[in-house]
Amino acid sequence: MALNLGIGTGNGVNRRSFLTGATMFGLGAATVGVIDGCGMGSKMVSAANMTDPAADILTAALIAESLAITTYYTALSSTGVITDSNLAGAGGTATNVSATGNAINVAYLQGALLEEVSHAQLLRSLLGLPTDGSGDGAAGVPQTFYYPTGTFSTLQGFMPVLVALETAFVGAYMTAVEEFASMAAGYNGFSATQSNPAMAGSNLSQADLILYAKVASSILGVEAEHRALARAIPAVTLSSPNYAGINVVPANNVNYEITDGLTGLIVSVSGDTSTTAAAALGSFISAGTNPVSVPTVAAQSSFSTVVTSSVASNVSGSIPAAE
Repeated sequence: MALNLGIGTGNGVNRRSFLTGATMFGLGAATVGVIDGCGMGSKMVSAANMTDPAADILTAALIAESLAITTYYTALSSTGVITDSNLAGAGGTATNVSATGNAINVAYLQGALLEEVSHAQLLRSLLGLPTDGSGDGAAGVPQTFYYPTGTFSTLQGFMPVLVALETAFVGAYMTAVEEFASMAAGYNGFSATQSNPAMAGSNLSQADLILYAKVASSILGVEAEHRALARAIPAVTLSSPNYAGINVVPANNVNYEITDGLTGLIVSVSGDTSTTAAAALGSFISAGTNPVSVPTVAAQSSFSTVVTSSVASNVSGSIPAAE
């Protein structure tokens, strides 16, 4: 069995439905406090009383990956963030780290960017969208995101937002694993009959759904690495472990990854819409201050201006195979 990577028609999910909760990916309950502290109010979004369909989960994940790509790319190319002494240092850039900088920490962000690009391309294939990104907008993937004031002005402004986002991404993919598994089993109100967005008129098989759960878990693991490595960037000490209001010692500070309070991606079988991923991402999507455009897929193909060739050549791997 293999993932269907055929190109077909789009899934028809649009921006309006995303904003009203039909396909919104977001930040979990445990993350909202961090985001509010950064100047971003949370937004509660009502959702229909139903379970999440597979196509909408994939679209929500693509929106999240686009947000992640935009976040990492902008940090790597923003003078305020990248010239911090914990990264490229004074006068340095992502591809030319100064003597006072830390090239290893810069590589953490560079690797994360390339990995998010890989995730996005996989999701486009599963959704039947062109891999050049030309179908993203029509599929409901925003081409602009909005950030808290000061996010890219300094590393101190960037770190809380990045850690909160990666925590949420882990929680959302963990929830997706549970939902795909529930679909495969026809459990807890989920239907095993799910349309294949990459092949009009066909359905995903039970084996496809099981494999999707496995793929989501593999992405979850990478997002967890991103969270821990981001927390490892600031130079702190055991006696003074706080940076930008976060205790970052140890960087890998959880026994188990958590769902971040999420009980569903878009809707919850419990009926509690406040605990879905759709509940809190509105401020990144709705027009507001500090707009940042999503890098084009053409730019993403190399990112040579922000990623060194040595890092790019060492970031590899493919989707997991079915059992």
